[in-house]
Amino acid sequence: MTDQATGDDAVRDWQERYAAAGERDADFETLSGIPLEPLYGPHNTTIDPDRIGLPGRYPYTRGVYASMYRTRPWTIRQFAGFADPDETNQRFHDLVDAGQHGLSVAFDMPTLMGLDSDDERSLGEVGHCGVAIDSLADMERLFDGLPLGEITTSMTINAPAVTLFAMYAVAAERQGFSLDQLGGTLQTDIFKEYIAQKEWLFPPGPHLRLIGDLIEFCTREVPRYHPVSISGYHIREAGSTAAQELAFTLADGFAYVELGMDRGMHPDEFVPRFSFFFDAHIDFFEEIAKFRAGRRIWARWLRERFGATAERALLMRFHTQTAGVSLTGQQPDNNIVRTAIEALAGVLGGTQSLHTNALDEVLALPSDHAAKVALRTQQVIAEETGVTNVIDPLGGSWFVESLTDEMEDQVEEILATIIDMGDDGTVTSGLLAGIEDGWFMAEIAEAAFVFQNKLDKGRYRQVGVNVNVDDDDEELDILRISNDVGTRQAARVAEVRANRDADRHVRAIDELVAAAGTDTNMLPTIMEAARADATVGEITTALQGVWGTYTETPRL
Repeated sequence: MTDQATGDDAVRDWQERYAAAGERDADFETLSGIPLEPLYGPHNTTIDPDRIGLPGRYPYTRGVYASMYRTRPWTIRQFAGFADPDETNQRFHDLVDAGQHGLSVAFDMPTLMGLDSDDERSLGEVGHCGVAIDSLADMERLFDGLPLGEITTSMTINAPAVTLFAMYAVAAERQGFSLDQLGGTLQTDIFKEYIAQKEWLFPPGPHLRLIGDLIEFCTREVPRYHPVSISGYHIREAGSTAAQELAFTLADGFAYVELGMDRGMHPDEFVPRFSFFFDAHIDFFEEIAKFRAGRRIWARWLRERFGATAERALLMRFHTQTAGVSLTGQQPDNNIVRTAIEALAGVLGGTQSLHTNALDEVLALPSDHAAKVALRTQQVIAEETGVTNVIDPLGGSWFVESLTDEMEDQVEEILATIIDMGDDGTVTSGLLAGIEDGWFMAEIAEAAFVFQNKLDKGRYRQVGVNVNVDDDDEELDILRISNDVGTRQAARVAEVRANRDADRHVRAIDELVAAAGTDTNMLPTIMEAARADATVGEITTALQGVWGTYTETPRL
């Protein structure tokens, strides 16, 4: 029994043996730079069972639901969207037929920027990184044969999110469904646009006004719908560390809580309809720790700072997408392995839904074959690995619990810094100050530089890039979007304008402009503009005429 002991003498003996064996030349740290001990155990780690808790119970470290995947697995929600609405509609039907549980819409760059397909700024971009949606007619074609009151749909759209939601709601209305039957998620997170992705239409004030209107409207009229999905994914893809991704994202979420409370609502009323969207990067254990720490911080802040008492308001429910930035153009088949590992980290971290990237996504939108492999990756994890049989199987691991605690401490430190940047003690004030000052941009740029420096010097080893390199990579047969899509979409926009009721359209735009100058809720007005066949670009232009545009402060 002496050889199995873990007391002080045994630890000293192990330390001596370890020192004698020596270490290989490597940086023993996480992808984000957290230093790692060679061994975790009772000699250097204290595990507090109360801090870990139980699944479905505060502080939710081990999962937001008591039964987690023992009841049912996560929702498979593959991100899809390319070319025009008809082609994406066919892909949706193929994914549903292949076993996908929910739909997730990727929009093209013009749509993300509130532009119509016939705008000169859209030239060459229509349908290339997602589906082009210009009008209510496009939204109806996108979901033809897909009952919007019976499926759930996630839409990755931010700056013109309210406009796209209005078109989605009216499309469901025309299918015969009422608003209270709609389920799904709208990203809407404008803070992360100012922080990382840089796609906005207006100054922060009007954007926050629209998000407040959306939260209010959905709380009253669309109770099954999630109006805001607070997104860390794009923050991480821009180059942040795991702790920065989590801290910046939680700060955004807390600011939206403050926004709803400023409207006179209690967090118990509206926060249960918030959800999150995170990146699952390649550092397996760091990502699991990130998800576990995030649940704990969200629950504590909602209860202690914002006074939430409803359990669903305390739950950090999240969607996960594997890391696009981890994929490589070199030896792209390796991306299947990377994606599988990242997906498994999301599952062991307790995700509620999951998107797995395709092997060719670093080069283009996924081909049909690559999309099918990505879908099957999730299905293999769910059906064959056994990871759905036990809740939080890594809970209690000295390493995982230590890394979770370290992640939590780093995030709390960053959150304190954000609040201190403001002038009134709110998270919102700190966020706005950091955005205006360029602080977030500088923090992410520094983290990205540190990582790139490690990669360039070979301190971070990436297979196919700076280690195990081949000179004969085979060229992939990738999906290429023809510029004919832009021509077709421009023609459809012209057709909508030619055939709509001109008087109704003019009235709807006039009412939209008038409402923008008041504090009335904008949702009914924007929905009426959608019914009047106003295009995404026309609605954007009308509102910019009242609210103006925004240029960020450069920081070098």
